[in-house]
Amino acid sequence: MSYKHFSKVERCELSILLKKGYSIRSIASVLKRNPSSVSREIRGNSVDGQYDPDKADHKAYVKRWQSKYQGMKIRENAWLENEIRIRLTKFHTPEEIAGRLKEEYGKSVISFKVIYKYLYSIYGQPFCKYLPSRRRNSKPRHKLKKGRETIKGRIFIEDRPGIINNRLRVGDFEGDLLGMPKSCQITLAGIVDRKSLYFQARKIEQSKYAIEAYAKLLVEAGANSFTLDNGVENARYQELNLPTYFCHPYRSWEKGRIENTFQRLRRFIPKKSSLVGYSDKDISAIVDIMNNTPRKSLNYKTPKEVFEEQKCCTSG
Repeated sequence: MSYKHFSKVERCELSILLKKGYSIRSIASVLKRNPSSVSREIRGNSVDGQYDPDKADHKAYVKRWQSKYQGMKIRENAWLENEIRIRLTKFHTPEEIAGRLKEEYGKSVISFKVIYKYLYSIYGQPFCKYLPSRRRNSKPRHKLKKGRETIKGRIFIEDRPGIINNRLRVGDFEGDLLGMPKSCQITLAGIVDRKSLYFQARKIEQSKYAIEAYAKLLVEAGANSFTLDNGVENARYQELNLPTYFCHPYRSWEKGRIENTFQRLRRFIPKKSSLVGYSDKDISAIVDIMNNTPRKSLNYKTPKEVFEEQKCCTSG
């Protein structure tokens, strides 16, 4: 059911029924409204604990006007508008921009909600293309299939040590291959640190070379452990010479860090795109942008900052 603002007539009726002692549910029935909507209207638009229809109507009008005006605060500040636009083109999200500005200037400069309002105005629309995908398609979860084990000797994630499960250190990575069109065998092997979100990736000619790519990336990153899915390309995982753990079949959310990282990567490499047109230098540049983007979950530090800080403390 779509939401509709209360009209002046409805507010007058509501006020009369309230004075007569009608309950919220009874009023909602008369007005053909949801009880929660009636309750919210009374709670939000009363003045000094009293619900007056004229004052409530004016209060609601002011709220709507202020809400529409919020995004224009940015338009009135040329420096702030330019700063936000620059950071958007670097693929920072509104939350990351607001958090990073607060971190840099020691006080709250702008709310991420105001940045969104600006983006959805005619002035900010051209910069919406830099936002991450907002699609939330929930795919049905498959029932676990019973069949022959294609990867021998797997250790599942429930047997990972607590230090890995609780993300208490850097160096524990998740890995996967980026989905590519069936017409293209070239793909991307990626790893991401579970604690810092530090990301590394390498192009490979075919998925069967995944283990070789993972091995090089993990050595370069100084990995302590690795978590994978059950793709047949991971059958040679023992060649990594690293404690390796597996998600359960058809439960990709159990390695949510790499799934989320690949979703963010899709801003640069859209779905159904071929990697043929992306050089190793292009991939490196994209990875660099992602590792130097402040993240809300890291208190607006960048993955690179957190990874290097933690690595330094560990080695020290």
